[in-house]
Amino acid sequence: MPQIVFLPNDEHCPEGAVVEAQTGETIIEAALRNGIDIEHACEMSCACTTCHVVVREGFSSLEASDELEDDMLDKAWGLEPESRLSCQARVGDTDLVVEIPRYTINQVSEKH
Repeated sequence: MPQIVFLPNDEHCPEGAVVEAQTGETIIEAALRNGIDIEHACEMSCACTTCHVVVREGFSSLEASDELEDDMLDKAWGLEPESRLSCQARVGDTDLVVEIPRYTINQVSEKH
């Protein structure tokens, strides 16, 4: 079973976290199941960028993003070559190291 290492993030997992992931589940599904509350304003329907993450290790093991995800990622804050929407990136057989960006472009958060 692959693991996802979430790098420390002040808001979502201050100490960082290592979670077990199931092959085929999305990064956000694994995060939420383990108490890491990544924002997902569109309810994981690939209609926003609030669940944007940067895959620091294991990026090449993910299936390629589709055109819709690429179009949404163009709007993400802090876009990098290894950026993905965590609601679309499905875990393969390889461990991942994931960074949750400090900001999103979401102007209104239900948490605040």
